[in-house]
Amino acid sequence: MIKIDELKFDEKGLIPAVVVDSVTKQVLTVAYMNRESLQISMDKGLTCFWSRSRQELWLKGETSGNYQHIVSITADCDKDALVVTVEPDGPACHLGTVSCFTNPVWKSDELKEFSYEGLIELIKGRKTDPQEGSYTTYLFDKGLDKILKKVGEECTEVIIAAKAEDKRETIYEIADLAYHVMVLMIEQGISLEDIHRELASRHVIDKKVKQEKMTGDQ
Repeated sequence: MIKIDELKFDEKGLIPAVVVDSVTKQVLTVAYMNRESLQISMDKGLTCFWSRSRQELWLKGETSGNYQHIVSITADCDKDALVVTVEPDGPACHLGTVSCFTNPVWKSDELKEFSYEGLIELIKGRKTDPQEGSYTTYLFDKGLDKILKKVGEECTEVIIAAKAEDKRETIYEIADLAYHVMVLMIEQGISLEDIHRELASRHVIDKKVKQEKMTGDQ
């Protein structure tokens, strides 16, 4: 861990802070911190910035309720910029959007951006806005039993491929399983955030179990 004094603040005593959602990895906003606001952020575990327009400290969420709970703060190689990973209570932007970055400037025609969040939103759209000829819409139309049958079939396919030690086929089947599980998640009203929180809680439990086991072995 480096100390605040090791960071390189600019001539105005500021350092840029890129705020990122810990679950989605989406960039939420870019703001500035000075030494005092950074110290407050670490002490409170909540993002606190220096408002350049108002020339005052700004605890994010103090008026809106949209606090940003800090998971980690990391400096770049030159120690003159920060990435602040957070769990947000609400929208980051004053316009009410999740992220301040909502205005596309350019997009490649060849390279396609992929994210689990994007995929699950697409799947959700096939339920709320059915598309004729869509396999996903077909699954939602058939209902829970059909979705569960497909999840079971894909589980079996993963087992068969893995047992055959066919890595390429196993990857293919795991991808199929992941997709069908996401369809099930939407059908059941389960979000990626729900799964993230569950896995995070199990990590804590796993650490406790290991500690208990070590104590018992002594």
